[in-house]
Order: sequence, then structure tokens, then C-alpha cells
Amino acid sequence: MADLFEQPGESLSEATGAEGPLADRLRPRQLADVVGQDHLTAAEGAIGRMVSAGRLSSIILWGPPGTGKTTIARLLADAVGLRFAAISAVFSGVADLKKMFAAARDHARIGARTLLFVDEIHRFNRAQQDGFLPYVEDGTVILVGATTENPSFELNAALLSRAQVLILHRLDAAALELLLTRAEAAEGRPLPLNPDARAALIASADGDGRFLLNQAETLFAVDLPVPLDPAGLSALLHRRMPVYDKDREGHYNLISALHKSLRGSDPQAALYYMARMLVAGEEPLYVLRRLVRFASEDVGLADPQALVQCLAAKDAYDFLGSPEGELAIVQACLYLATAPKSNAAYAAQKAAWASAKQTGSLMPPRSILNAPTKLMKEIGYGKDYAYDHQAPDAFSGDDYWPEEMAAQTFYTPSPRGFEAKVAERLAHWDRLRSERRGD
Repeated sequence: MADLFEQPGESLSEATGAEGPLADRLRPRQLADVVGQDHLTAAEGAIGRMVSAGRLSSIILWGPPGTGKTTIARLLADAVGLRFAAISAVFSGVADLKKMFAAARDHARIGARTLLFVDEIHRFNRAQQDGFLPYVEDGTVILVGATTENPSFELNAALLSRAQVLILHRLDAAALELLLTRAEAAEGRPLPLNPDARAALIASADGDGRFLLNQAETLFAVDLPVPLDPAGLSALLHRRMPVYDKDREGHYNLISALHKSLRGSDPQAALYYMARMLVAGEEPLYVLRRLVRFASEDVGLADPQALVQCLAAKDAYDFLGSPEGELAIVQACLYLATAPKSNAAYAAQKAAWASAKQTGSLMPPRSILNAPTKLMKEIGYGKDYAYDHQAPDAFSGDDYWPEEMAAQTFYTPSPRGFEAKVAERLAHWDRLRSERRGD
């Protein structure tokens, strides 16, 4: 089986003589046939330039499933006359890598350089990734790694410094339509779909060309008396599940998009990203925790009800569960998106925390300290305390800061929502404080 993976550009169906899957039969034979990645494969793209120069550097192909990473690696080897060897990090270990490197060195002695394609390279641990370094540095192999995960999170910095990261895009509707046209040409007949169903099929692939061709192959295999409409297509086929790992980049990208949409007061976009997360299987309580955080960080006292709404949504979801309780999450999301925004409380927290760390253990004024014992009273605890409720306007204007520390301003309310009233109140107290101190 290993020899099958060392033939540049040869598919499994060609090597075995078997009628392989449609996706394999339609695998491009040259880089110009790769769809949806012109930014890389065109003459001015990074890959196009490498091929034109006849020299490859080690690269990491980063992109969603079904966008052509394996195909591009095979065609690169063919285009510049390199021996192609492939390994999957899912099924391989150190012993397999050693065999690959030894074989590459043997071929190098007779003038045949090796392009080593490593699928799912992020699944190798840090020590295994370090094992590539000497062979990449001395030119034993040209490494082409493929990953669906963000390389900056999943790959060693040392390995990244020796490889160029190239980003593959999810296939757009035009690229997916071209794949369907090629499939119909290969089968010699059109897909049994009306125009609306064809559009629905393309949308269901979610940018994954391999998934689309597998769905098309199923449709070609079914004997249908009339073309399907979208409802008939939905009954026959299933949608591709969204790409979403709860502990990886897709998770963080969507929660970031949700947070930024809420901050930007766009309820429609916020609801969309939240739906993306929940539909993909995110824990509703995680989303609620992020909404509660947003209520304090980005709304704050501009609308004190925001935090109440989010905690009420959490209680409602605890009480109802899914799917009924998800409506309460939607309500909280919409409330936050449409609420006036202020990060004044968030900024105040940062400033107050920094000041507290810098000033250490300064004592508050003795006048505002309780004196539960005779000794504490004798040394001045609580002496001359001004009880605000007995002062004019219920405001004494006393100084509550440590003697060694000047008064600080951590919280500056915004002019939006409820906080505008808070700002007026603080300004009023500042005036009274100045008057009573004779400033």
C-alpha cells in the first residue's frame, strides 16, 4: 500500500484499476484544474510562483476540509518533479516517520528529492513535530503539512519558522457549481435536480467540495422519475454538519464574532453568530456565561437591567432546558445588542486593580474605621466621622482616601443610557464636595 502513495499525481482508483469514488475520479490532474484557490495556484499566487521557479519551500496548507489540500500537495510534487510520499498523523507514529526519512535519504543519494505530505500534521505532538526539523533543514524532505486547525496554536514555533503558511479558502458557490458541472460531464448526464434544489445542494455543502461530490454521487445512483425539488432533496440527503470544535479555533472565532456584534449594536449579526454556535452543538450555558460577562463589560451601568436580563435567561434555561429555554437566551442576546453601551465599569475595574497593587497596605482614614473596642476608640478610630444621613442633602463631602494617597478617579460614566444620570449625580456631588471643603 505504501507504494500507492509514492506515485506523483496518481489516484487510488487509477492505481488499482477500480472504479473509485466520484471525488477521486474528478481529482485534478494539474494545478490549473484546482477550484477555488486561485489566490495560491494562479501564476501570481505563492504556489504558482514556486512552480514557475521550479523550487519549493516547505509549506503548511491551512484550510477547511474538502478544499484541496491533499490534491495540491500531490500536484506540487508532480509539477516540480519530486518524489511524493504521504503519511497521516492520525495513523502514524515515530517509527513510521523514521522509515519515511530513511527512504527519503536513500532516494536523495540517487538524485530524487522527496516531497513529504503530512496530513493532519497538527495531530503530531510537540516532540514529534520537533523530529521534522533536522530533515527539513538539511533538505532531506520538502515538508508539505495539511491542517484544519490554526497553525499558530497547534504547531511548534520552530517548525513554523521553517515553513510558509498558505491559507486555503472554503469553496464558494461558483467553485462548487464548477465541481457539479465536472461531475455531470464525467457521468454523462445532469443531476436529477431542479434549479432551486441544485442551489440548495450547493448551500448544504458548506464550502466542502468532497462532501458535495459525495452527495452528487448518491444522487446519480438513485433512479428518480422526476427531478427533485428542495424538499425532496432534503428528504433524500442530509446536510453537512458545520465545522466546529468546542475547544479549537472555530469556537473562539464565533464567540469573538458574537461579542463584537453585540458591542457594535447589531442584533441581527449577533443572533446569527449565536445561532451558529448553538446549532453546531455549543453548550447553551457557555453562551449564557459569555452574555453575562458582556452585560458587565460592555453595557454596565448604561443599562443596569442588562445583567438582570442575562441572569434571568440563565434561570429560565435551567428551568426549561432545550429547546424551549433557548428563547430566553435569544431574548438576552437581543437585549444586549440593543442596549446602550458603556465599558466604564470595565475600565474602572482595571484602573482600581492597578492602583490597589501599587499602593499596598495604606490605612484608610481613622475617622471611617469602626471602633468596637475601648483601645480602638482611644487611638482615634471613628473619631469625627461625618454621618452622611445627618448632613445637608445626605452628603458630607468627607475625604475617604488614605492620608498618603491623593483622591483618584477610576470610574467615569458614559453619557449614554442610565449612566448619563449617574454622571449628573457625580457632578452634583463634586460641586458640593468643593463647596464644603472651601475649594
